[in-house]
Amino acid sequence: MQSCFWRRILLSIAVFFLAGSIWVMHSPPALAYDNPELLPDTFTPVVDLAKSLPVLQEQKLVQELEQFETDTGWKLRVLTQYDRTPGRAVIKYWGLDDKSILLVADSRGGNILSFSVGDAVYELLPRTFWIELQTRFGNLYFVREQGEDQAILQALESVKGCLLKGGCNVVPGLPREQWILTLISSVIGGVICGFAAQPRDKGQVFAWQWALIFSPLWGILFIAFGIGPVVTRTSDWVPLVRNISGFLIGVLVAYLSPIFSRPSSSNEL
Repeated sequence: MQSCFWRRILLSIAVFFLAGSIWVMHSPPALAYDNPELLPDTFTPVVDLAKSLPVLQEQKLVQELEQFETDTGWKLRVLTQYDRTPGRAVIKYWGLDDKSILLVADSRGGNILSFSVGDAVYELLPRTFWIELQTRFGNLYFVREQGEDQAILQALESVKGCLLKGGCNVVPGLPREQWILTLISSVIGGVICGFAAQPRDKGQVFAWQWALIFSPLWGILFIAFGIGPVVTRTSDWVPLVRNISGFLIGVLVAYLSPIFSRPSSSNEL
């Protein structure tokens, strides 16, 4: 019985691999991985197969990228695609090297932007920069509100600005949604600090020992998540002041909460 059982298992595995090999042999050729016929005959730094850019906007972008390459030596290339893609044929067409940045816009996925970056670029713009750039401008909400063309253009402007500055660790600019998250983090950090600082002994005004014990928690929320993202992305002092004010208000409300929750006593007989 045991040998019969193993024989069935081996037979099932063989049938599975046989079916897979037949599917591979009869699958259509993967022309999408190397299809130079989709590329134009004349050189251009922008290949808009998906028609994501208006004609005048594309012409202006071509001039800007060519001038940027002449001035700095950095190659910025744009490929938009949908049903078909030239794939690896763009490497030879554009002569992509260590100083090249290829932006690919494809609306078939959840995020329309992806980047292929040369090794020399990572010295100025680390991998975390590209992840943040993709999530900020390529997400469906941004594309729905601003359009695919703005997702491409604003992403390129961030890259060009950082290359001109000599590098960036984060994407410049503080979107409203991101600032709201930093404000919430600052307020929560203040609330934790205020609760920890509530006096616990008679005659004690401020429990600084407990506030110090909980400082890793409220410090990370306030400094790392509340202040850090603001000062590294913008020089505007308004969001910084608002986050500090939110932290102080959180501290004050949490610290004084026992006073507001204490039942009122009456001395009347």
